[in-house]
This record gives sequence, structure tokens and C-alpha cells, in this order.
Amino acid sequence: MNFSAKAEYGVRLMIELGRRQSERAVSLKAISEAETLPLPYLEHVAADLKAAGLVESSRGAHGGYRLARPASAIDMAEVVQALEGPIAPMDCFGGDAARHVACSHETDHGHGCATKLLWTRVQGGVLKALQKTTLAELVEFSDKGEAAPVG
Repeated sequence: MNFSAKAEYGVRLMIELGRRQSERAVSLKAISEAETLPLPYLEHVAADLKAAGLVESSRGAHGGYRLARPASAIDMAEVVQALEGPIAPMDCFGGDAARHVACSHETDHGHGCATKLLWTRVQGGVLKALQKTTLAELVEFSDKGEAAPVG
């Protein structure tokens, strides 16, 4: 399962805002330079995060973006879903991927879909990992500059 560059950039944007949450609003240009991300693309990512209620923006000389809530109250499932849509390891996962798998193989030879259990567990595992990871954890981890823990 691969997430797009949009999700990666969005998470990096959120981490940078989390690092600066005690400061006034931060310009996307400053974040673009700090994270070496393309500004025009970052503008689209920020718009999606704003639409999801994860960031707020202000205009003017001291305008920019800030987190809409404390970093400890934002989980990565919210961020990734705001940018990618529902977490679904296969195309057959329907509208509410947490509860509905619209499998085209349900009626194959009188048997249920043989892989439905696997993909449902994969989707659940990924979603659970994202839900358990807060923005505050990522900010703290990035400030330490350590290697990522496995498991």
C-alpha cells in the first residue's frame, strides 16, 4: 500500500506547524523552504487540510497557517484521510471502508470472497496505526532526530 506525495507533504507540513505551534501563523513559503517542498503543491495540500478543519489560515503581513487544534488532539488518520480519502488497500473497498467491502467476487462459485478477510485486516491495521499516532508524537520524534522504532 502506497500513499501519495500529497500525504507525505501534508504530514511534513503538519509536523512543521506542530513544531511552531507556539509561534504566530507560519507562511507556506517558510515551510516550503524549511522542508524543501514545492510551494505551489504545498498550497493545494494546505487547502485540503484547511477544508478538513486541521489548519487555520490568516491573511496579511503576519498571515499564514497554524494548527486548528493542539498537536496532541490530531491523529494521523485525520491527516491522511483529509488528503487521500478513505484508507483502502484494494479498489473493492467501498464508501465506508471501515465497514463495507463491495467485493466483485462475493458470488464466485458459491463462495465468499477468499481475500476479503486479509484486506479487511490490512485496512484495519493501517487505520489503527494512523489513529494511534498523534501529531504531537511525530513532532517530538522529529525533534529528537532518532531512528524510527520498528513495530
